[in-house]
Amino acid sequence: MSRQPAPAPVPDRQLLDENAAASIRAYAAEQHAKVDALASVLEGIAEHGYPAAESGVLREEARGAHLERLADEQLSRRAA
Repeated sequence: MSRQPAPAPVPDRQLLDENAAASIRAYAAEQHAKVDALASVLEGIAEHGYPAAESGVLREEARGAHLERLADEQLSRRAA
């Protein structure tokens, strides 16, 4: 998904009111955050691999813990 600005409006498009446009932008920001979190999880797996089966850590639990850390980081950034 590109983070480039949207192209200039074309004549055959119906413009949105400010509230609708703001809602769409907020939804897009949420989707960007989800994609960033997923990419981070995948990068962590690529860098460090899955936990060993002998460790007793389920992959789902490890993933959940990582996503929780990412969410905490996001909240910390927003609060700053």
